[in-house]
Amino acid sequence: KAIGDKNGVRRYGHAYVPLDEALSRVVLDLSGRPGLEMFVDFTRGSIGGFDVDLFYEFFQGFVNHAMITLHIDNLRGKNAHHQAETVFKAFGRALRMAVEPDPRMDGITPSTKGTLSESE
Repeated sequence: KAIGDKNGVRRYGHAYVPLDEALSRVVLDLSGRPGLEMFVDFTRGSIGGFDVDLFYEFFQGFVNHAMITLHIDNLRGKNAHHQAETVFKAFGRALRMAVEPDPRMDGITPSTKGTLSESE
């Protein structure tokens, strides 16, 4: 609801975020379709009192309601806290990039739907 019809925004966002030994990548598309691909192999089952299974549930709920396509990859990490922190920070940066105004798209919805024929 906050970005409306997506007119004038970049639509796509990506970010890599490191923290000590951990590195995560998040790529997203304000596609209007929910999709989540998440590859985070946590090194333990909880972070403090936080069950890491809820990490996936948070992002699944987000994509279902925001109607975005989201790819999350924790590329490396030994500390579960660092793994989670890099994912959340990369997600925030990627989302910020996707919703930024794009002067090239002023008043235009960033989509090729209906503009490409099957022969192209």
